[in-house]
Amino acid sequence: MSAPPLDDVRVLDLTRLLPGGFCSLLLADLGAEVLKVEDTGMGDYVRWAPPYYGGEEQQALGTRSALYLSLNRGKRSIRLDLKSEKGREALLRLVEGHDVVLDGFRPGVLDRLGVGYERMREANPAVVYCAITGYGQDGPYAQRAGHDMNYLGLVGLLGLTGIKDGPPVQSAGQIADIGGGALMAAVGVLAALHERRRSGEGQMVDVSMADGALSWLAMVAGRYFCDGEVPRRGEQQLAGGLVCYMPYEASDGWVTCGALEPKFWAAFCNGVGRPDLVEVQFEAPGSDAWREITDVFRSRSREEWRAFNDEHDCCIEPVLDVDEALDSELVRAREMVVEIEQPELGKVRQLGTPLKMSRTPGDPTRPAPAFGEHTEEVLREAGYSETEISAMVESGAAAGPSDPRATFRA
Repeated sequence: MSAPPLDDVRVLDLTRLLPGGFCSLLLADLGAEVLKVEDTGMGDYVRWAPPYYGGEEQQALGTRSALYLSLNRGKRSIRLDLKSEKGREALLRLVEGHDVVLDGFRPGVLDRLGVGYERMREANPAVVYCAITGYGQDGPYAQRAGHDMNYLGLVGLLGLTGIKDGPPVQSAGQIADIGGGALMAAVGVLAALHERRRSGEGQMVDVSMADGALSWLAMVAGRYFCDGEVPRRGEQQLAGGLVCYMPYEASDGWVTCGALEPKFWAAFCNGVGRPDLVEVQFEAPGSDAWREITDVFRSRSREEWRAFNDEHDCCIEPVLDVDEALDSELVRAREMVVEIEQPELGKVRQLGTPLKMSRTPGDPTRPAPAFGEHTEEVLREAGYSETEISAMVESGAAAGPSDPRATFRA
């Protein structure tokens, strides 16, 4: 088997929580060598987020959080105190040998520590430095704190999500964190690495989760720029404004009707013996036609609608609960649930990688690291002597998993 596609890429991940962690997870699954640079205190906050494998008495190494494991397989971990001179020196030495740095701090934090982008570029002119923030490196909100819902609210996406005259509805998935942050960062990093092949130089990739989330409204904004009509919640064609494209209640749950093209809608109407409904395809919910369609959907179960769709090919599928989805024929066939042999825990189930490569597949089954598991190993690889490593650990500039400070304290 050929080497994975990013086998020659080395990534320093200084981020915490979801956006940076998911970005580096994608890169790690595709073969990149990802090194988590964590502090000598708590490190990545998701290490300490419940639920835990093995109970609270086994949390000392910071590897038991289900959320942590789900984002950090296939990575290594080093603990450095970037507030110490020796810790900063070690980071810059690591930058010299890495291709990518992921930064999840607010703008200016690393600059104030003396290890920001310009200093890293001095150490390695070819480094690709990707900063993932809420509102970008500049602009009036650059220093503002925020989370996924805040970004979605400010860019108009949350305001358009939900039913007409109802409240905004939060998505179960973190659209801004993952879609606007992690995915945009991964694309930006790969584009910068590709450009570096021509120029030999790195560059900064400035990823704003608000910018990225706003880009999800490409079609909505395009229409607004054209006709000037302000879009309203529950009235968008692809967000609750058409009877042919929305969820409906079945006799035992919910189904999705995605019969947007006339051929699919006609197949549905004729299949249920209601050819008279063909002409109302683009009416809005709340109409008499919608009430009739609602009654039609309530007349069958989710499984009956699944069988109906198999026969008529009209884009009707059940709305599954998470347990049903994770055990579905589709997820199993696509290998989207994998088992990972996690040291001291045994087999742990996680989501697989959505990136399927025909010739150079990645590996989503490597375990996640313990807190600071590779500190001494990485410092040794960077050229530090055993004496220097011991001195760094003794001074607190670095820490490994056996250090008592690795134990979480609430």
